[in-house]
Amino acid sequence: MNHVQPPERPPGHDSWRALMSLAFDQACAAAREGETPVGAVLVAADGTLLAQAHNRNIGLCDPTAHAEVLCLREAGQKLGNHRLTGSILAVTLEPCLMCVGALVHARVAGIVFAASDPKAGALVSNLDARALPFLNHRPWILQGVLAEDCGALLKRFFLARRKPL
Repeated sequence: MNHVQPPERPPGHDSWRALMSLAFDQACAAAREGETPVGAVLVAADGTLLAQAHNRNIGLCDPTAHAEVLCLREAGQKLGNHRLTGSILAVTLEPCLMCVGALVHARVAGIVFAASDPKAGALVSNLDARALPFLNHRPWILQGVLAEDCGALLKRFFLARRKPL
């Protein structure tokens, strides 16, 4: 399938690493709260920061409170629109199918993710959800930005949770 290529660097930011570092900060906040350390930021087409969030499934008692969905909700409220056309999401872990669906419905232009998710990833690891024939929008993707740092944070988090007391 032929997809649009991402720009060389994000609008309004020096590099994709700089943008992903904002998402990484959110992932660290999630870890401090005992949530799975996934963070995300959403920027407008001009680089304006629209939203930043981290996983809050446990704290909100909400299975949909993934960092990506929380960013979409915040940006939609801020802009007064459910369509976030031209925006770019940076997230520390490959989005799941639910999140990819929400990103498609919001018309997000691009998705940048750090670590692949062999368990639930729905962009490269288990399927390319963008290739589903019934979708009317297909965001571009850029993978692997700060993958080592974001992957290590996840590994440390889950290792600490599995340690016997």
